[in-house]
Amino acid sequence: MKKIISAKEAANMIKDGSSIMVGGFLSCGTPDKIIDEIVRQNISNLTMICNDTSTLGNDRGKLIENKQIKKVIASHIGTNPETGRQMNAGEIEVDLVPMGTLIEKIRAKGSGLGGFLTPTGVGTVIEDGKETMIVDGKKYIFEKPLGADFALIYGTKVDKYGNVCFHGTTRNHNTIMATAAETVIVQAEKLVDCLDPDEVVIPGLFIDYIVVGGDN
Repeated sequence: MKKIISAKEAANMIKDGSSIMVGGFLSCGTPDKIIDEIVRQNISNLTMICNDTSTLGNDRGKLIENKQIKKVIASHIGTNPETGRQMNAGEIEVDLVPMGTLIEKIRAKGSGLGGFLTPTGVGTVIEDGKETMIVDGKKYIFEKPLGADFALIYGTKVDKYGNVCFHGTTRNHNTIMATAAETVIVQAEKLVDCLDPDEVVIPGLFIDYIVVGGDN
């Protein structure tokens, strides 16, 4: 059985200066209760790896508004104007990574790979400062793996062994992020005794802690 903890206990593990991967696409499949507790505790100087910085007043967007993030690595920030404002003011570092490249960097970390080659970004600022390689006459960028201290993910149903299943598109980046962090915490919308094996998307071996409904 995995250790079931509160959102407060989950946030207590995260220290100032930690790196966190946060699942979700906007507010779909996002561990909002854990994020709310990080906001309450004002854990700061964080590096956040995510698909996007959500919207004003919602989940990851709250961390941006509260200025708890020193660096964000994401695919887009356009839905949260505060992220752009802080970036232009030099208050936050933003590393924009093409979405496919971002998820592949995370997958590479979880798979134990040393990196991968991609043509995405060749001839643009994405290429700046990176190694390149010509393969069969075509130029590729070498991208390195990307991991984090913590992965904060969401699950629609989670069983007591940590196995996770999802409803619809809530799985998004959660599945890959679960493989690429030192500590993985899943916020379960519903805790069940045991999932049907056919339902399991993330095997419990990847999950360290379960937060049930975000209760404190």
